[in-house]
Amino acid sequence: MNTMTLWHISGWEFAALAFAALLVGFSKTAVSGANTVSLAIFAAVLPARASTGVLLPVLIAGDVLAVLTYRRHAHWPTLWRLFPAVAAGVVVGTLFLMWADDGIVRTSIGAILLLMAGVTLWRRRRADREDAAGEPDGVTSRSGRMKARSYGVLGGFTTMVANAGGPVMSMYLLSAGFRKLGFLGTSAFFFLIVNVSKVPFSAGLGLIDGRSLLLDAALAVFVVPGALFGRWAVKRINQRLFEQLVIAATIVGGVQLLLR
Repeated sequence: MNTMTLWHISGWEFAALAFAALLVGFSKTAVSGANTVSLAIFAAVLPARASTGVLLPVLIAGDVLAVLTYRRHAHWPTLWRLFPAVAAGVVVGTLFLMWADDGIVRTSIGAILLLMAGVTLWRRRRADREDAAGEPDGVTSRSGRMKARSYGVLGGFTTMVANAGGPVMSMYLLSAGFRKLGFLGTSAFFFLIVNVSKVPFSAGLGLIDGRSLLLDAALAVFVVPGALFGRWAVKRINQRLFEQLVIAATIVGGVQLLLR
């Protein structure tokens, strides 16, 4: 079967999906949260619910490249604290998808993203992060552990219902005091593990099948140049600009989900 006709898409629509896949690669190795634009493109070209199943393997391809690039910079104590809460969020998200329509899903995710961005900006005004201890506060304090659980549940929920967990976890990692490479290494392993664990849930909901995987095989090729460009770009972005780009991408993603 011709991949171009799997979803009755035109050449221009496939080009849009290819650009979105390239942006996934860039977001995984440079500015996490930027792939909310990819989410919007996929949802615009493909049926909204089906788009989440097509996008998931593309995200996993980006996660693999990010792990290969930043594997030495992951902070595993933070990851172990996050995973139980994320698992609970994924279960809640699966139940939510069983009854919620696309409009409710988009509004909920958009509101959560904007709330997280607002909280992060507020926290940054209260504290000089340059004076923070080297160990992320997600591990070293009681409030940090509670924050990890809260963000973990939200991250699991948003990643399950719309593959939009990136901005939520970006806000958590920034607020926990992660520097650029630690941020990218920790998020790389986090999303590889979480996204792979979502595959059985998505397949069970009928969001992943043979046709979607064929389309994914064609799109995964475009993730590689995006990841290579992101690896080149991140070396030229200072910490402050990196944080500003992550927050901006989160706000843009939240607004576009609310307005769609």
